[in-house]
Amino acid sequence: MKIYELKGQIKLLSGLHIGGGDDTMKIGGIDNQVIKQINSKEPYIPGSSLKGKMRSLLEWDLRLVNISDDQSRGKPFSAKFLGLVPESERKNAENLLKIFGDSDTQANKFGITRISFSDCPLTQDIRNKAKVGALKLTEGKYENVIDRVKGTASNPRQTERVSAGIEFEYDIKLKTIDNDDKAEFFTLIERAMTLLERDYLGGSGSRGYGRIEFSNKNNWNEL
Repeated sequence: MKIYELKGQIKLLSGLHIGGGDDTMKIGGIDNQVIKQINSKEPYIPGSSLKGKMRSLLEWDLRLVNISDDQSRGKPFSAKFLGLVPESERKNAENLLKIFGDSDTQANKFGITRISFSDCPLTQDIRNKAKVGALKLTEGKYENVIDRVKGTASNPRQTERVSAGIEFEYDIKLKTIDNDDKAEFFTLIERAMTLLERDYLGGSGSRGYGRIEFSNKNNWNEL
């Protein structure tokens, strides 16, 4: 087995909201907060958010989303439906299952999940600037619902988001075993990262949140 690493920075091109699960309204405070490190209180990007969104976008791009039965509709693509995938995309579908894992754990046709994502902390430069007050890590953004009859705003809600321009460190590991083709894996992962740059990360993407940019999508190092 060989292990490869892809490291770089994620730059926020717009505000990012990945919820912290704190839905309790605080008097005078923000009621929809972003996820933060429990000790430092600094925002971070969970590795699970990157993995889940990259896999989801790839499944849409490879036209795998509706290849399922009624019980599996809406769930991650599984190897038990590979026979329904057009021949032209079957190799990519197999590689997707090797890289991101197969929900059909009993069959375990392709072995272990090859990819792993670390949580993404702030870069040291951003952390230093925040400590001296040179920038703010988060902002509170008010959003409203427009009354269709009156044409006025109602139900104001304040959402916290990480400010545009903030940068995080990412670290992706990839294992290859047996007859895995690392070049095919690298290409598929770069495709997923490009899709994510063109779409959005986190919540409220249809309202302009979550635009990001990766600094490195293909310079892997063997460990």
